[in-house]
Amino acid sequence: MAAIAALVLVVAVGVTTLARVIAEPLRVLVELLLLVVLPASGWFALTRAGAKRLAAVVVALVVIVVLVAVVAGAKGHVFVSLAVRVVALGIAVSLGRYALGDTRRALARSETPGTPVPAAASGVLFMNLKSGGGKAERFHLVDECSRRGVRPVVLEPGTDWVQTVRDVATSGVDVVGMAGGDGSQAMVASVAAELGLPMVVVPAGTRNHLAMDLGLDRNDVVGALDAYGDAVERTMDLADLNGHVFVNNVSLGVYAAIVRSPEYRDAKVDTTLATLPEVLGPHTEPFDLVFTGPDGVEHCGAHVVQISNNPYGTDAGARSSRPRLDTHQLGVVALVLGEAAGAAQFIAALATNHPERFAGFTSWATPTFTVTSDAPVDIGLDGEAMVTQPPLCFSIRPTPVRVRLPKGAIGYSPAARVLGWRGAAHELWQVVIGQSTEFDRAAAPQ
Repeated sequence: MAAIAALVLVVAVGVTTLARVIAEPLRVLVELLLLVVLPASGWFALTRAGAKRLAAVVVALVVIVVLVAVVAGAKGHVFVSLAVRVVALGIAVSLGRYALGDTRRALARSETPGTPVPAAASGVLFMNLKSGGGKAERFHLVDECSRRGVRPVVLEPGTDWVQTVRDVATSGVDVVGMAGGDGSQAMVASVAAELGLPMVVVPAGTRNHLAMDLGLDRNDVVGALDAYGDAVERTMDLADLNGHVFVNNVSLGVYAAIVRSPEYRDAKVDTTLATLPEVLGPHTEPFDLVFTGPDGVEHCGAHVVQISNNPYGTDAGARSSRPRLDTHQLGVVALVLGEAAGAAQFIAALATNHPERFAGFTSWATPTFTVTSDAPVDIGLDGEAMVTQPPLCFSIRPTPVRVRLPKGAIGYSPAARVLGWRGAAHELWQVVIGQSTEFDRAAAPQ
């Protein structure tokens, strides 16, 4: 019934929207033009400075005011129709997710993918008390560990953290864990893989992208400790850059230029606004990054090159998440903006969910990747600023790390749970005719 209702609502919204376009084509055209001008002026404001930035902000504000006036000046029934269609689409999405078993509650009730493993006999949790604004202390992780029979080890500033982790890990423990950001997770993961020990990820950092892609609840810091009990286990690849392990990604170009600033940590927005005109403004050159694309052609310069530990998703809503972490492949994304209008063209392609239509955008998967340059390269490695001597040699390490997840974890990343609209419609129809009870998660980690 939920699947039928979802499909009926989507069709009804589509029909009423088409009817409105036919009835008021000029008004719809004006609205679309305004919606194109708004992101263009926003981008212009980000990549310009001084009077040009101010003028772009004014244009953006005027467009917003005009859009509001257009909507407010519409006939009463038009405004009500718009509101009803928005609500109907929201209900359709909720019903569709319910029918496909893709709600957080349904996934939490389902079996977490992985191999069942018994509780740890001698577990240890390393903690970075500074990560995430002090989450380890705020959630009383030391006390929570003691309550579960897990040994807490606080990594003190000024000490050799890698050596501390290795010393403790070789003292007879059978499970290691890390409560901290993704950089700290990578450090412990590299030691765990080296020693053949399973690892527990506790999302006590700021963004916790790794925890998200493992299918953990990033807001449930204490709940992640349940992985020391009866749990499930699966392998996760570790990526390498010149001997440095990373679990998420390495960014070259624009992002690296922003995070290298000493002011970035204390003033992220101000630093970003000050840096963007310098690296993306008119007449700026691509960064000195030389690499070979998937077609074998050498590229001499790019504005963005991102190398990830396994490829990111390609569907809308999945581009910041990875469907799997065990494909033994790097994901590479390169962006060259080219001419002055390149940025606006790329934004337009991205807005339609087809960035690949922009000529300067390329993404592919590969087991190895190399970047060269005539000078040291600024990078952002799992969000941390570094300077690396070229060549930059990326690969997937031959030995993965075994990761333990709580039995109550969702176990699927956002990208693994996303279906394109065609796939979602097909699966909903399969439910309607009784051929399926939940969507195919074959792309999710096993």
